[in-house]
Amino acid sequence: MENFLLKHNIKNTTIAVAVSGGADSLALVLMAAEMYAVDGVKIVALTVDHGLRSTSAQEAEYVANLMKAHGIEHHILVWEGIKPQTGIEEAARAARYELMREWCLRNDVHYLMVAHHLFDQAETFLMRLQRGSGLKGLCCMREIVDWRGLKILRPLLHTKPQVMKGYLNERHILWVEDETNRDETFLRNKLRRYLPEFARQTGIDVEKIDSAVQCLQSAESYIEEQTKLLMKQYVETDAGDVYSFKHTDYLHWHTEMKFRIISELCKRDYIPRSERVLALVDKLNHLPFSGQTLSDKEIFMAYGRVWIVPQLIAKHKASRAEWKKFVQQNPVYNGRKIPHKARLAILQCKGRNVI
Repeated sequence: MENFLLKHNIKNTTIAVAVSGGADSLALVLMAAEMYAVDGVKIVALTVDHGLRSTSAQEAEYVANLMKAHGIEHHILVWEGIKPQTGIEEAARAARYELMREWCLRNDVHYLMVAHHLFDQAETFLMRLQRGSGLKGLCCMREIVDWRGLKILRPLLHTKPQVMKGYLNERHILWVEDETNRDETFLRNKLRRYLPEFARQTGIDVEKIDSAVQCLQSAESYIEEQTKLLMKQYVETDAGDVYSFKHTDYLHWHTEMKFRIISELCKRDYIPRSERVLALVDKLNHLPFSGQTLSDKEIFMAYGRVWIVPQLIAKHKASRAEWKKFVQQNPVYNGRKIPHKARLAILQCKGRNVI
């Protein structure tokens, strides 16, 4: 925790901290305020009142009073509107992060610190193992990650939760116990209760799981670097959202690289489902390829290249004169063989109202 900001070269800034009132997040915000002031860092606490329990507003006020007593700026963010009847845990998590993200962006704050710890990481690994996740999924959570204009920081990721409770006990600070953490209809809660017995029976404890995850993350980072190098070398980008590469180059790529590049070029907010990407990869391995859509992208062959363009809902015929005028204004396209669908997408992306 002490060297976290130094490790990631973070200083002279404001960091928001997600504080629910539980032991982990309360300890995190108090530790951060105590340790990081010397680095010129301002700590701001954010609490989301989700309204899912009758005591949620009271818990948020408890955090507010505690932050005031410790001289820490604090804001309560309220999740308003109708709550879903199913998938409430995931919906609440998404709403919580979105409310904090919106606050951070409005207030020019670029870092959000959260209290995920060693047991959270181990539980996440086992949950993803149960789902049959691949390498990227089994890498679980990282100490720092870019997320929609924010950097999410996890300085406690290799720390046991007992450390946070010990910190609060030494200072006689009470925390809120979330009763949903005892609800074993949630897989994470089942795993949390089972982990100590699992370690006793098998010798596989949370530290060993964390060590394995860090090895996987190292391998994943290397593959990501190689993927970016391959894309930079072989993938042409036009107007920010039109991609193409030679089919002959594609055939020489490793299957993993094919999968990753297609996934990256076809993603929207999230990577497309792996089985759909793998099916497309297999189709592209064999000619003729008749074309396919994936997410909101259209993939087709033209002039010996694979093209990936935004799916055009309305069809439009761009005139030769229209394209000629555009090329005169953008001579980089002069002499290039570009299929009609890609031309439409390029014109659209450049702000030409042709669709």
